[in-house]
Amino acid sequence: MHWYLVHSKPRQERLALDNLTRQGYECYLPVLPTEKIRQGAITLADEPLFPRYLFIRLGSDLSAKGWGPIRYTTGVSRLVSFGAEPAKIDDDLVFQLQRAESTHKTKPARLFEVGDRVRFTSGAFTGIEGVFQIAEGEKRVMVLIEMMSKPLSVRAAPSMLRKLG
Repeated sequence: MHWYLVHSKPRQERLALDNLTRQGYECYLPVLPTEKIRQGAITLADEPLFPRYLFIRLGSDLSAKGWGPIRYTTGVSRLVSFGAEPAKIDDDLVFQLQRAESTHKTKPARLFEVGDRVRFTSGAFTGIEGVFQIAEGEKRVMVLIEMMSKPLSVRAAPSMLRKLG
């Protein structure tokens, strides 16, 4: 048994994973918990670590599950290959990804970190840059801006900000 790489259709990694798993294939989609802005609030979402790619474990002997159904599975674009030969992935790489994923389950990737430079994209302060200070719940953050040569703390919705750099 070896790991191979499946290239999915855009934003259909989970659909491909579900359909391949339903067919009896062993698959792995590495995800990273990430903060996202949804409906003006900061929420946690599991985002694919490698967008449009997932791993599939296949055998090469005659008793192994066939490769043919993979490319006709809903959500799958193709099996990644070099020439006519599907690209094998080292088992150790997949193991390290699985181990790293389990450690990151408790620490999501933050949308904004304390000290990040941000710019207002909407509202009364549109275009003004500031420094992210703290998240106050899901629907509000505090940003330090400079107005008339004085620091000013401003509360805003996270959807009004964009990280710089």
